[in-house]
Amino acid sequence: MSTVKANDLMKVDGGIPTVKGQQLIPTAWVNFNGMNTVAIRGSENVSSITDSATGIYLINFATQMANTNYAVTATSQRAVTWANGGIDANNYQTTNFRLENVENSNGADTNLFGVQVMGGQA
Repeated sequence: MSTVKANDLMKVDGGIPTVKGQQLIPTAWVNFNGMNTVAIRGSENVSSITDSATGIYLINFATQMANTNYAVTATSQRAVTWANGGIDANNYQTTNFRLENVENSNGADTNLFGVQVMGGQA
């Protein structure tokens, strides 16, 4: 058995490595603070986050996606008053998408978001 060690893997054309056409790693991810001044704690392929309104953020990609058929999974820290709510990712573009955090039917900022994007880069 052989062991391959590498810091970075990339296809010859610069895309994300695949096995039988399946992408193995997130195309983008970000952990950020959504309270007051939005701040990225850690990320890959996320260049910035625009605070659009209370609980609404625009997640901007560093390298655009191949198309708008990617998948987004997101979590947020639950506030004490959370009764009805959730997270909605929408308005998928190749360069960004909108993330909305709703709590009790209103937009809600929170200090911890985790977002993962699966799909191919352009």
